[in-house]
Amino acid sequence: MAVKILRQPKKIALIGAPSSAAAFSAGSEKAPAALRAAGLAEKLQAAGYEIVDYGDCAPRLFADDEEHRRARNLTEIVAGLNDLKTRAEIAVKSGALVLVLGGDCAQVIGLLTGARRYYKHINLLWFDRDADLNTPASTPSGRIDGMVVAHIIGRGAPELVRFWSEAPLVREPDVTLFGLDELESARAEFSAKSPMRHIHAADIQSKGGMKAAHEGLVQVQPTRANSSSTWMSMSSPRKSFPR
Repeated sequence: MAVKILRQPKKIALIGAPSSAAAFSAGSEKAPAALRAAGLAEKLQAAGYEIVDYGDCAPRLFADDEEHRRARNLTEIVAGLNDLKTRAEIAVKSGALVLVLGGDCAQVIGLLTGARRYYKHINLLWFDRDADLNTPASTPSGRIDGMVVAHIIGRGAPELVRFWSEAPLVREPDVTLFGLDELESARAEFSAKSPMRHIHAADIQSKGGMKAAHEGLVQVQPTRANSSSTWMSMSSPRKSFPR
């Protein structure tokens, strides 16, 4: 879609995506409300930003979903992504910086899909200690939270790979994985062959956060016309769950 978007870097579009449907346990759906209650919007305003709040999507809740052990809760996940995509499209078109208060990592797919309506290419900087490169064929858990990057680059359940009609959602050379810890062998083998770029946790520790962050930002700077760099900060402590 040929739309002229005027960037507004001092304006933030806030969207809540309260979901734990892709997660490893219940509770992460409470994150948007908790962040709002902690005064996030007010603190951003105090820092000089104009805040436009697009409200919360309908909650999508954790369930074991033993009937679909290889890709659990797909119906709920896709429903939530459709809700977020609609809000994200409006927010991206406004030119504001879009900040999604999510619950599980899968919500990124809805945000990126909203952005892809207006941008042919997106560069992704993925903050996580895990690469999230499992697929339904390789997962030990069936939880989509451990497969999000795989689906973004076009590998996995058709319902998510084709959520954006022109798969992949982001091309592998346009993905930088930031903060990686050790990978399980099969994912490490794929990651080593992939053109995705990596900045490992050990490198960040040795170089220092500022230098490593600068290198990450340099890697995701758009080099094409009609491109958009997208930064995704996925705060992820070491997980005790099988991914």
